[in-house]
Amino acid sequence: MNSWNVYLSGEIHTDWREEIMAACTGLPVTFSAPVTDHDASDDCGVAILGAEPDKFWHDNKGANVNAIRTRRLIAEADVVVVRFGEKYKQWNAAFDAGYASALGKSLIIVHGPDHQHALKEVDAAALAVCSEPRQVADILTYVIEGRLPEVRAAAE
Repeated sequence: MNSWNVYLSGEIHTDWREEIMAACTGLPVTFSAPVTDHDASDDCGVAILGAEPDKFWHDNKGANVNAIRTRRLIAEADVVVVRFGEKYKQWNAAFDAGYASALGKSLIIVHGPDHQHALKEVDAAALAVCSEPRQVADILTYVIEGRLPEVRAAAE
């Protein structure tokens, strides 16, 4: 079976990516993600292309350099997972979800109930909306191998 490419976008302040990857051990899945080192992501443009006195252009350089990676990895993805965390507003995650949707990618959204109203349009574009990373792993297991998680299958 060919490997599935899964892009993990969104908040960088928790270990949700590692949780999904660990739960998918044994599945034919290749994971990718944006650069999750916050300082490196913010400062890559000026570190590589030179300093900017204006914060707008500092951020613009970084966003453009990061977009090279993001666009390629989303375009190559079979599934795009976007997690919205509790602590910060992730406008970049919403943009990634919209970009993936525009490309016709299978989109899985992860967020808590506090974001339900704010993300209603993003949720409407998704094929699944989860509240926890384990559900993402369960979806990937089901769509790749056609089997339900043992714990949930036994409960039914």
